[in-house]
Amino acid sequence: MTGAEPATDHAGVPDAFARLWTPHRMVYVGGQDKPDDDGEAACPFCTAPGRDDAESLIVHRGVTGYVILNLYPYNPGHLLVCPYRHVADLTELTDAERDEVGALTAAAMSVLREVSAPHGFNLGMNQGPAAGAGIAAHLHQHVVPRWGGDANFFPIIAGTKALPQVLGETRDLIAAAWSVAR
Repeated sequence: MTGAEPATDHAGVPDAFARLWTPHRMVYVGGQDKPDDDGEAACPFCTAPGRDDAESLIVHRGVTGYVILNLYPYNPGHLLVCPYRHVADLTELTDAERDEVGALTAAAMSVLREVSAPHGFNLGMNQGPAAGAGIAAHLHQHVVPRWGGDANFFPIIAGTKALPQVLGETRDLIAAAWSVAR
C-alpha cells in the first residue's frame, strides 16, 4: 500500500474520496493464487501443513485439523479451520474430524476474543463454487471477527478493506495466545 491519494490528482471529475491503493489484492481478485486443479498437490490447504507455521500462517495444529490465518482476510484475524484430509464437503468428514473442526472453531473464537476483543463473529463454510467457495475442493470453516462499524464505506464504495496489522504480526499474536492454557 502506498497510501491515500487525493481525487484532485487524477483526471475526471474530482470527488470527496481519497484513493487507497491496495495492489496486493489483485492477486486474489485475478485468481493468480487459485489452484490449477482440485487435487491435493495443488491445494494450498494440503500444502500449508508441510511448511513452517510462520511461513504458512498456521496458528494451531490439532490431531485431525489445523487453524490458519486467511491470506486474503475479510477482517483482521480472519481464521480458517481446515481438516488435514483433502475433502470438499462437510458430509465427507469423519465424526472425529467434525468434532475437532467444531472444537477448533470454538477455540479460535476464544483466542480472538482475548487478542482483539471483537464484538461478534461470522462463522461459515461455503460448500461448492456456486456457494462462494474460493477453494471448493478442500473444506474450510471461516471464523471472521467483527466489530461494530467494520462494514464502513471502504468495502462498500472502494472494494477495499483496511487492515491495521500485517499478517505475520497477526499470526504471531494469535499463535502465542493459542499456546497459553489450551
